[in-house]
Amino acid sequence: MKRPVIAIHGGAGVARRLTPQRETQYRQGLQRALEAGYEILKKGGTSLDAVTAAVVAMEDDPLFNAGRGSVYNAAGEQELDASVMEGANLRAGAVAAVSRIRNPVLAARAVMERSPHVLLVGRHAEAFVQRHGIALVQKSYFYSTDRLAALKKGLRRHHGTVGAAALDQHGNLAAATSTGGYTGKLPGRVGDSPIIGAGTYADNASCAVSGTGWGEAFIRVALAHEISARMLYLGEALSVASRAGLKKVARIGGDGGLVAVDRKGNVAMPFNSEGMLRACVRTDGRRVVAVY
Repeated sequence: MKRPVIAIHGGAGVARRLTPQRETQYRQGLQRALEAGYEILKKGGTSLDAVTAAVVAMEDDPLFNAGRGSVYNAAGEQELDASVMEGANLRAGAVAAVSRIRNPVLAARAVMERSPHVLLVGRHAEAFVQRHGIALVQKSYFYSTDRLAALKKGLRRHHGTVGAAALDQHGNLAAATSTGGYTGKLPGRVGDSPIIGAGTYADNASCAVSGTGWGEAFIRVALAHEISARMLYLGEALSVASRAGLKKVARIGGDGGLVAVDRKGNVAMPFNSEGMLRACVRTDGRRVVAVY
């Protein structure tokens, strides 16, 4: 039996201008999400259930740019993306450009478990998951005066994403990622979060990864799969492979970060942006919650 491990992130690119109150709120939000996932692992639950629960907790928290807290695109609307992946059998599911799904990570899981497909988009994804009991909401559910003000100010925040990676007692890895994209993105833009191998990847032979950053760069280097491949084919340790993957992103002008867990329970949470909201529970039960 393995000792369970979970690592989560609430987005990279955190500015140092955060007030002490806002930083405390972020830390508390991370702690709630971390415990939601780890509680499942402690009871012998699956890594897939754990990463799903952690991401749902952040999707329901308006602090984070996913689910309820998603930012507005250039048309003044929200379009949400999410994905999940299991390392045991490489099953994966994702949704993109959805605007009425309360918890996109649950929708991504429904695509994986209840369809022969990996990725569904837009209103057809919404119709599919509704048939399978996933809650849809009115668009007003996502309304936020702060997010709307950011759009009107022309702010371009590229790094708001949430995600998790975990190893359960049975030795199985899983990862999940969810996002609202970035403020002012073009309608229909899809980043790395729902792209398997870019923003999310899991393989029991190597690691589970969830990324946050400039999605276009993550897609171009297939970041999450890059880390797995470096471990498998170069024999690199998780920490080395993770840093090397981010260096590849930086070489094309990208930045961000990731959380990753390998099959031995090692954790990596590197970033090359100013900060990254992150937390983990390691094999010895020690908890880490950090912003910068």
